Amino acid sequence: MNKSFFIALILAFLPALLPARSAGQGDWWYTLMRGQAMFDRGDYGNALLAFEDARRARRAAYDAMERDLVDVLSMPAVRTLGDSLDWVERFVRERHFSAAAAALDELYFRFPGERFGNSATAALEALGTLRHFPEAEAWIGRTFLAGGETGLALRQFQLALSQGHLMENPAAASDLLYEIAEVRRLRQEHLEMERALLSVLEESALWAGAGTGWQAGPFARDAMTRSLELNGAERLIALFRYGNARTLRAHRELGFFYAASGRHNRAQEHLMFAFVIQNTIVIDELLRRDFDFEFTTLDALADVIAGDRFLRNYAEDNDYYRVAFYLANSLFGNGNPVRARELWTFVAGREGSGEWGFRAAAQLLSPQIVAPVLVMP
Repeated sequence: MNKSFFIALILAFLPALLPARSAGQGDWWYTLMRGQAMFDRGDYGNALLAFEDARRARRAAYDAMERDLVDVLSMPAVRTLGDSLDWVERFVRERHFSAAAAALDELYFRFPGERFGNSATAALEALGTLRHFPEAEAWIGRTFLAGGETGLALRQFQLALSQGHLMENPAAASDLLYEIAEVRRLRQEHLEMERALLSVLEESALWAGAGTGWQAGPFARDAMTRSLELNGAERLIALFRYGNARTLRAHRELGFFYAASGRHNRAQEHLMFAFVIQNTIVIDELLRRDFDFEFTTLDALADVIAGDRFLRNYAEDNDYYRVAFYLANSLFGNGNPVRARELWTFVAGREGSGEWGFRAAAQLLSPQIVAPVLVMP
């Protein structure tokens, strides 16, 4: 047989050979990605229609699976088996009810079998939840936000977050929390913004205690705080490594928020974490390039940052010197002028520190007056 003809034949019959789940997922995911492309082009009207189509396609597919399973469970022969999922599955497969078998396969693909406690009713309820499409709900929210509809966007983001356990990427839940926080900021709902940002930190080992040993929340924070206040930021960076990039933005924005409202203790904690995370990421990148790299001083590290375009862009994008400046302010507000002066001196003398270098220099000239240069977001 001609090789080209053989390949064409396989491609022609491939859709029929694939499981039903793969084909259905391809439909709604393709529609979602098509909507994302429209969104990126600014075609928000058609993007919204595509996202709604993707949501509708997924709902229709899982509704059909649910009906297929209900039809089998409603048969008199199956009702006599009771609620035993094991017996129901054996009946389905032995009698070749392919649609119901495909529904069970999809269910086991999404959830561990032990979750259902051998209950057919629990399995059916779980299958019903799969009709939700949180990724589509989130993109509908982003489209509303692009059109200035903050209330509708917020509702969509919250709906997507409530369905977060169904997301293909579980880490996307923190992205939704950041989007909720941004909408709250735009609406000047600062307490709700604070709650959303704090929710991002709930899985943080060093912050929330989602770890063991010394990485146990308050113990780690207290150890870091003592190091900062007794020995300074340079010693802090030398002793502690914490590269949780996903929580960096939450710590940074909470630190600025607390600084703006004069809560120096809380500002210092979050800005301290942000500064440790930033420097850990930079140091880890340098170690990746050169195994023998060793952190010595903040000034030496800043010289490396200034001379490397990638690291320089990272520092600018993540407010590296702004974080250091307000960390110094919070230290001063907490009655630690010596450590504050050290950080102001560091920021003031650095190439690339921009306006924060000028502000740090001004603080060194008038250290007893911390200018209210930060306003509420």
